Amino acid sequence: MNRTRLLLPAALALLASACSKEGGGDADSAAAAGAAGTDTAAAGAAGAATRVGSLEGFKTPESARYDAAQDVWFVSNINGNPSAKDNNGFIARVKGDGSAVDSMMFIAGGRGGVTLHAPKGLAIVGDTLIVADIDAVRMFNARTGAPVASVSFQSMKANFLNDVVVGGDGAIYVTDTGIRFSSTGEMSHPGPDRVFKVTGRTGAEAVVDSALAAPNGIAWDQANNRFILGSFAGKSLLAWTPGSAPTKLADGPGQFDGIEVLADGRVLATSWTDSSVYAARGGTMTKLVSGVNSPADIGLNAGKGLLAVPLFMENRVEFWSIGR
Repeated sequence: MNRTRLLLPAALALLASACSKEGGGDADSAAAAGAAGTDTAAAGAAGAATRVGSLEGFKTPESARYDAAQDVWFVSNINGNPSAKDNNGFIARVKGDGSAVDSMMFIAGGRGGVTLHAPKGLAIVGDTLIVADIDAVRMFNARTGAPVASVSFQSMKANFLNDVVVGGDGAIYVTDTGIRFSSTGEMSHPGPDRVFKVTGRTGAEAVVDSALAAPNGIAWDQANNRFILGSFAGKSLLAWTPGSAPTKLADGPGQFDGIEVLADGRVLATSWTDSSVYAARGGTMTKLVSGVNSPADIGLNAGKGLLAVPLFMENRVEFWSIGR
C-alpha cells in the first residue's frame, strides 16, 4: 500500500474538522465499522436493506452508475492519488445484476486516445457517459468507450470536480469539492466550494457559496425541481435551485458523499462518518445500510431496487437490495 492510500483516511477526517465548525466525524471510527465484516454489516442493516453481492478487484472505486439501456453498471476507478494527472484512471463495466465484472478496463486512460486521470462522478445521457475528472468533464460513447468530447475547467481553477448530474434544463452540473491532494497524499482545501454548469460544450460557474461546505454528491430532484447536494465538510444535506442560495434539507452524521433521490421522495446519502447509507425524508434521516467502510458515490437501478455502493478504500463494490 502506498503512502497516498495510508494518508487518505486521515486527510479526509482533517477536511471535515478544518472546513466546518460542526466537524465531519471520525474516519477511524468509520474504518472500524467497515472492518467489522460482512456479518456485522448485514445485521446492522436488518429490516432496512439486504446485501446481495460484492465484487473485488477495483482500484479506488469512486462512483457507480446504472445504464438501463444496456443493463450494465459503470464504475469509475481513480487508481491512485485523487488529484494526480497520471492518465491511469479507468472505467469498469459490470453486469446489471452485479454478479460479475464484464470489462475491468472498459475505458482506460492512455489507451485508444483516452485521457482519464482520476475519474469520479458519472452520469449517462442516451449513449453518452459523462465523467468528472479533476478539472475536466469528459464524455465517452457508453457502448464503445470511445472518447466523444471534453470540457476543461482548468482556466477557472477547478480543484476537485467530484460528482456530476444532468439537471431538469438538460445541462450538466458538477460539484467542485475544493480540495487538493499533494503528491505524498497530504490534503489541503484551497476552495472555493462551488458547482459548475456545462451547456453544450461550454462551462461556467453555477454557484459559489461557502455554505456548500465542500460539496460532494449531487442529484436532481425532479419532483421538487431542485438539486440535492451532500456536504462533505459539514453535517447537512442541502437543497439548491439555480439562482438561489443553498438551504438545509436535513442534518445527519456528516461527510456525505453519494446522493440518490428515490421515486417515493426519499433522499439516499452515504456517510463516511459512520460507514452508512441513510434515507432522508422530511428533515429526518434513517439508517438504511450499515458497515460499509468509505462509501462513495452510490448508483441506483430503480427498476430492481438495487443499490451499488463503491467502497473507496477497500477496492470493492457492494450491491444492496433496498426494495422498490
